[in-house]
Amino acid sequence: MTAPLRAGLVGLGMMGRNHARVLRTLPGVQLVGVVDPDAGPESSPLDADLLLPDLESLLRRGVDMCVVATPTVTHEAIATRLAEAGVPTLIEKPLAGDPAAAERIAAAFEQRQVLGCVGHIERYNPALQSLRTRLAHGELGEVYQVATRRQGPFPSRIADIGVVGDLATHDIDLTAWVTGSFYRSVSASTATRSGRSHEDLVSAVGVLGIDVVTSHLVNWLSPLKERITTVTGERGCFVADTLMADLTYYENGVTTAPWSAVATFRGVSEGSVIRYAIRKPEPLMTELEAFAAAVRGEDPHVVTLREGLETVRVADAMLRSARTGATVEVKP
Repeated sequence: MTAPLRAGLVGLGMMGRNHARVLRTLPGVQLVGVVDPDAGPESSPLDADLLLPDLESLLRRGVDMCVVATPTVTHEAIATRLAEAGVPTLIEKPLAGDPAAAERIAAAFEQRQVLGCVGHIERYNPALQSLRTRLAHGELGEVYQVATRRQGPFPSRIADIGVVGDLATHDIDLTAWVTGSFYRSVSASTATRSGRSHEDLVSAVGVLGIDVVTSHLVNWLSPLKERITTVTGERGCFVADTLMADLTYYENGVTTAPWSAVATFRGVSEGSVIRYAIRKPEPLMTELEAFAAAVRGEDPHVVTLREGLETVRVADAMLRSARTGATVEVKP
């Protein structure tokens, strides 16, 4: 019988606790240590013997894989040390706070030929996985536009980055992933309305390399929590609700419009509406299963560090566009 992979976790905040919960139940994986200097036995849901004071203590315990779920500003130092130690690592998104740091992290793992990946969890959402497969099979025909809305109340866990780095990076990555393309340019406006030091809303428009227009509405200011991705194409549109993991298809109608001015446009009438019945495993479980499989050398369905770097580059371009008021080119 194959011995379980010994897993470590760095960071025991809200996302870290979710990682700990899943790692403790993941088949073929044993959680052997968690690093968080601020988490004592009285405040932790974990057994005291799992809590460690620092990364070096975790490395001495011996790990086959590690998850980094700490504030973004700490990613580079922690990830680089794990790369030096030869530990396959999954780093929570965003990979880093700026492209230079993200580049250094990617280089550290590449130079040592150590597996590194990024926790862009939306890729493992059943609705988006189904959407991507259907787009790849041409069910929508030519894709015209991708529009996302991601808004809700401020998460108290975030202190070191703004809404672009924390939330918009989800939409940047999923848009590039479901379309199989890259960002060519972005134009964005941001605002700070809550008195915090970072932006708390962004409205952005981009153009992908396949000439698809994309738009993102993201904020931390709304009592309405929504996570919606709409992909419009020549045959209709898909709407993915990633909060509920639902995918709905709105088909263009074929009814001839009696109004001649309207009849000049395709798809103006409503056709069939289909809400797909899809299996809905927990995205974090699917993500960590894929990471463990990659550590074992199986077919990796992980987000590579270079993909994580590209997302950071687009997010940085959004912020530069907001500062300058100009459209920013994103060279892949």
